[in-house]
Amino acid sequence: MAFFQVNFFSKAIRRNVSFNALVPLDAGNEEELPKTPLKSLYLLNGFFGDYMDWICNTRIRQLSSQYGIAVFMPSGENSFYLDDTEKSELYSEYVGAELVEFTRKVFPLSDKREDTFIGGLSMGGYGAMRTGLKYHFNFGRIIALSSALIIRDVAQIPPDYKDPMADYAYCRRVFGELDKIVGSDKDPEALAANLKKEGKEVPSIYMACGTEDFLIAQNRAYHDFLNSLGIEHAYVEGPGVHDWKFWDEYIEKALIWALK
Repeated sequence: MAFFQVNFFSKAIRRNVSFNALVPLDAGNEEELPKTPLKSLYLLNGFFGDYMDWICNTRIRQLSSQYGIAVFMPSGENSFYLDDTEKSELYSEYVGAELVEFTRKVFPLSDKREDTFIGGLSMGGYGAMRTGLKYHFNFGRIIALSSALIIRDVAQIPPDYKDPMADYAYCRRVFGELDKIVGSDKDPEALAANLKKEGKEVPSIYMACGTEDFLIAQNRAYHDFLNSLGIEHAYVEGPGVHDWKFWDEYIEKALIWALK
């Protein structure tokens, strides 16, 4: 198992960025080198997190080795993995296209859509769902844990809104004009519906959320929405709150699902 911290200049974000990479190979042992290109998972952090979260708080290093999949962990910078054109920080383009292209050049990865997955938790769960659907030609599977599928909630907040995590100004900067986000390409419902309408292949989706998680209602609503469109997906609920205990358990379940 090789663990890399990679730094490179991102054209999408217009500055140097860092990400962690887990690659199940041993360059010093020819017998351990992969005989075929590796499958890959781009794994996104949640709000207030960064590229160290998954390494520090879960068994992802062990799972990468056990299941023979390369894992790449960028930082989301509280961006919801959306493009901020005013600041020229295009996180959606970075994760959905640039990072995939860069890692395929550097590591022995399969370039097949069906071998390329995207996943995340909370803000990263939204990011995985939205990015996976927007860049559906790059990703064959989406893993969304405890996802912050809050577009309809954000669309209704008043100008004096403020909570311990965000305020109106932050939401306006990240999501744009709030009265226009429902139905836009920032809305995972609209993205899924458009792919279905256009007859394009929707990535396979795995959703999991704890029954005591504060985002359970939003996850159930999106599950119901996918059912209404006839989009097949895996949806799992289990005991748990919005914490690493739940995510550590369900990232393994999700990997087993993705690799079967």
